[in-house]
Amino acid sequence: ELIMAMVGNPSNAVEWALAEMINQPELLQRAIEELDNVVGKQRLVQESDIPKLNYVKACVREAFRLHPITAFNTPHVSMKDTMVGNYLIPKGSHILLGRIGLGRNPKVWSEPYKFKPER
Repeated sequence: ELIMAMVGNPSNAVEWALAEMINQPELLQRAIEELDNVVGKQRLVQESDIPKLNYVKACVREAFRLHPITAFNTPHVSMKDTMVGNYLIPKGSHILLGRIGLGRNPKVWSEPYKFKPER
């Protein structure tokens, strides 16, 4: 039996988001302006601020899309025979979804390798 362990660190997503925004300074500036407008410069961000930080949240979501914390979702087992497209997934099959492929699929995302928080 195969046992899978996935170790990831959410701070990696923050690092990726910052790296992507540094490469597009106008995005970083927009995030800074939102932080300054919502939080100000006199205090740190609080959890109660998060619902109002829409652009910052969009940047984090986009970083998760491009750079997921783990490569695969948690494994699942199919409960019954299922068709996905033209493929039969027999009952009892172990199923893993590749998050990197999902987040960079050109059939789903326009410019899949471009960091675009406004998606």
